[in-house]
Amino acid sequence: MSTRDLIVFDDAADLAEQIARRLELFVTEHQTDGREPHVVLTGGTIAIDAYRLIDADAANWSRVHWWWGDERFVPEGHADRNDQQARDAFLDRIGTPADHLHPMPAHGCSDSMAAAADGYAATLPDEPFDLVLLGVGPDGHIASLFPGFDQLHETERDCVEVFGSPKPPPERITLTLPRLNRARDVLFIVAGEGKADAVARAVTGSGTLEDTPATGVTGQDRTVWLLDEAAASQLDR
Repeated sequence: MSTRDLIVFDDAADLAEQIARRLELFVTEHQTDGREPHVVLTGGTIAIDAYRLIDADAANWSRVHWWWGDERFVPEGHADRNDQQARDAFLDRIGTPADHLHPMPAHGCSDSMAAAADGYAATLPDEPFDLVLLGVGPDGHIASLFPGFDQLHETERDCVEVFGSPKPPPERITLTLPRLNRARDVLFIVAGEGKADAVARAVTGSGTLEDTPATGVTGQDRTVWLLDEAAASQLDR
């Protein structure tokens, strides 16, 4: 049976520290069982702050496969790309092998966005992801799945293109809800008062998929919400 936990920390600095420590522990525990975990990374300020705190000696990072939940369709190496921000924050520092990095296609590839999304989907592991990290936007979006967008109702494709994103840049590629829900563990990481309303709607179930996409993802084994006090300020605790 899937479980859900909610843990609140004093501030964003404490939250970032705990995200880093939990990611280290998660990887270590899975490697103890002889496995190479498959982890889906998210972008966003709190995620990057946490990545910068990861201890290069805390785990055998060369035995982790890194994926992304969404990506800005801009050229490879662009500062807006989630994969580049993660590389700068920790992936290069911990010496990740190239064959364990699975970035989404970049603008400038020979494929259309739709073909690029389908191509990425074809590379995804057959087994469920071991861990998916998700931020939540002030509008309740996760990855690049935005309120009211048709991609929320995709059932056939694991990865799709997004045009006209309300958050720039406008062109993106994202995993879909069916694929995100094929994760053993899901870790929501959210900081800031500006996201408190969206967090409350998602956690309490008062929001709908249309207005709060974060309601649409649950881990098969565990779903954990890690929040700072500001993000949790509208929850009745």
